[in-house]
Amino acid sequence: MAGTRRADMFTADGRPSDDDPREHGPRLGDERTTLVEALRRQRLTLEIKCADLDADAMARRAVEPSTMSLLGLVRHLAEVERATFRTMLAGQEVPRLFCSATDPDGDFDGAVPEPEVVAEAWQAWRAEVDFAVRFVAEAPGLDITGDDPLNQHGSGGGAMSLREALLGMIEEYARHMGHADLLRERIDGRLGQ
Repeated sequence: MAGTRRADMFTADGRPSDDDPREHGPRLGDERTTLVEALRRQRLTLEIKCADLDADAMARRAVEPSTMSLLGLVRHLAEVERATFRTMLAGQEVPRLFCSATDPDGDFDGAVPEPEVVAEAWQAWRAEVDFAVRFVAEAPGLDITGDDPLNQHGSGGGAMSLREALLGMIEEYARHMGHADLLRERIDGRLGQ
């Protein structure tokens, strides 16, 4: 569970901590290495932002009428990982995790303060991240494409390369880590670097 990751990103001077797992990845890599490393750091940031929080804190909403919470973000990002790597790029026909046609915002709406719901969200997110990591590592190149006929991933309604999908995932996480900063600060006053 996310609570096991050390929250060393919370430093008094705002400088990176030597213990911050985001600070020691590969440098000066090729394109794939660089994209994978940027996404790895974003994923770690999500875990760090949620570290040491109980179910009540994870499910705490931003402000009315928003349904956004850290738990909702975990569930949402699990959905996005699944839709991007399993469905679009690998072509798997798998159901959505938390959303449906009748509840398109189920990822956020179903983010309730129950330990089982939090555990399920982390389990789903980790399974999707694990799949994505393997898929990217085994892909023959960044030019392989998946079909995005409904333009759900910013392809314009057609083929999308693995390269574009990785950039899109980095953008998705980065956007939501700004939300996570504010949510965490509201919960316990902690600020990220």
